Amino acid sequence: MSSPAYDLVGPGGRERLAAADPHNIVRLILPRVAPGPDGSGADALGRSAAEAAATLRDWQSAEVLEREAEPALWVYAMKPSDGAPATVGWLAAVTLPAAGSRAVLPHEDTFPAAVEGRRALLEATGTDLEPIVLAHDPHPDVPGLTVAAQDGAPFLEVADADGVRHSLWRVTDPDLVARVTAALADTEAVIADGHHRFAAAQAHAMTRRGGGGADAILALVTPMGPGGLRVQPIHRVVPDLALDEALAAAAADFRVTELPVDGGGPADAVRRWLSDPDQTGLLVGDGHRLARLDHPSPQVHGSVPAEAPEAWRGLDVVLAHHGLVHWLWGRTDDPESVLPAHGVEEALRGAQARRGVALLLRAASPADVAAVARAGARMPRKSTLFVPKPRTGLVLRPHTD
Repeated sequence: MSSPAYDLVGPGGRERLAAADPHNIVRLILPRVAPGPDGSGADALGRSAAEAAATLRDWQSAEVLEREAEPALWVYAMKPSDGAPATVGWLAAVTLPAAGSRAVLPHEDTFPAAVEGRRALLEATGTDLEPIVLAHDPHPDVPGLTVAAQDGAPFLEVADADGVRHSLWRVTDPDLVARVTAALADTEAVIADGHHRFAAAQAHAMTRRGGGGADAILALVTPMGPGGLRVQPIHRVVPDLALDEALAAAAADFRVTELPVDGGGPADAVRRWLSDPDQTGLLVGDGHRLARLDHPSPQVHGSVPAEAPEAWRGLDVVLAHHGLVHWLWGRTDDPESVLPAHGVEEALRGAQARRGVALLLRAASPADVAAVARAGARMPRKSTLFVPKPRTGLVLRPHTD
C-alpha cells in the first residue's frame, strides 16, 4: 500500500497508514523504533534504519513485493480531480551527476541531520524506497515519446486522498527506451522534490565508490512548463512567539496592517489573499488574527546577502527568512525554530498548538525556481511544494538489480 513522501507524513498520519495495512510502505520510509536496551534513544537512527531493512527483507521473502524480471522505464501520469491538466513524466534510475556537473541542479538548502537520516536508511536497505522528482528542460522528442508509451490500459492505477489518480505504464521496448533515454540525457533538470534524498544518495555513493547500484537514484522526470508540475507555497510556523510581540518587532521595518477576519475565519481570508495576483507582502497570524506586512525598509533588504544573484534576492521566502525571521525576530533557521507547514490550515493550527505565529507566503513560480537553480543559488529549505506528488511505494529500486 502506498503513502505520501516521508516528509509529508506527520506522526498521526504515520500511525493511521501503518494501522491500515501491515505492508504499507510507511513502515519502511518512517520505521518506528522502540527505545534501546538501556531505555534511551541512543543510536535511534541506526536502529531505525536496521528495522526498515529487516522489514524489507521479510516482505521480499513473503513475496509481498513483486520483482520485475527485466529492466523497464515507467510512464507515470498524475491526474487531479479538479480538472487541472495531468502531469506526466518518466520514472527511472537517473545517474548521479559528477561533481561540477549542471545536469541536475538543486534549488533548496538541506538540513544535515535529515540528510544523514535518509543516507542511513539507504545504506541499510540498499534500495531507493521513493523517487525524487526532477523537472527537465523542454525537448522536442519527449512529448511524442511519452504519448506513444501510454498505449493500452495502465499497468497500475491508484487514487490518493486528494483525488489525484496515479497511473503507471511499464515500458520495455528497447527502441523506445533508448530514444527516451537519449532525449532526456540531452536536457538539464532542476530538483523539484527530494533535495535531502538526493544529497543522501550522493553521500551514499561516495562510501560505495559508485558501485553496487549506488551510482544512480530513482527519479520521476517531468517536463518544466506545460504538462509538468505546479508550485504551491510552503508556509512557516514560528513557535513561542506571541502575535503582538511579532507584529511589534516587524513594525520597525515593515508596514503592518491588521486584516479583517469574517465568518469564514482566518483560513478563508488567507486563501483569498493568496489567490489575488495583485496582493504583495507577507501574512502573519496566530489562528485568530491576521496581519499583512509590506513595504519593507532598506534595512530589511540590506539583511539579504548582496552577493546573491538577483533571482534569489527578490523571492518572498528569502525576504521572509532573512529580513523577518532572522533580522527582526532573531530566530535561527533550524527544525525547532522554524517549522514548515504544507497548507494554510496546517500553518494556522500549528501556530495555535505551538503558541506562536504562522508566516504565510506566496509561491514562487517554476521559472523563479529554475532561475535560482541555474544561478547556482539555493532557496531556504522547504521553500517550494511542487504538486501533484507521486505516491511512495508503487515502484522501488533495489541497488542489486
